[in-house]
Amino acid sequence: MYSFLKDGEFMQITLEDKGRVSGFISRYGDSESDKGAFLDQFIKSGTSNGNQVSFTTESVHGVTYAFEGVFDRGPGKKPQDEGYFVLRGTLTRNAGSSDGKNATTQTRQVEFRSFPRDADAPQ
Repeated sequence: MYSFLKDGEFMQITLEDKGRVSGFISRYGDSESDKGAFLDQFIKSGTSNGNQVSFTTESVHGVTYAFEGVFDRGPGKKPQDEGYFVLRGTLTRNAGSSDGKNATTQTRQVEFRSFPRDADAPQ
């Protein structure tokens, strides 16, 4: 589990066999019709190779995300710390309209921090 763009938003990335990536982004809607609503956006396709990862999401209300980047160690000292791992790279947001006009693409460099992992239960 990693943070996403705004407080309260997050994403789950699952690395599967043969370099396949699955998961989802849970984010707040930002268009007229879904402003403030919590939306789940599933990964449509993705691959990983070593610490490199890329994925593209399904479209939700005309918005898709594409990510290309790397998993890396973050500032956290232990797995129980926030940011023990980070996901750094380029996030592209594509937004279209129902009429096919006014499509926009926004690209930016991002760093998503891992959520703290639960400490192992005492033996």
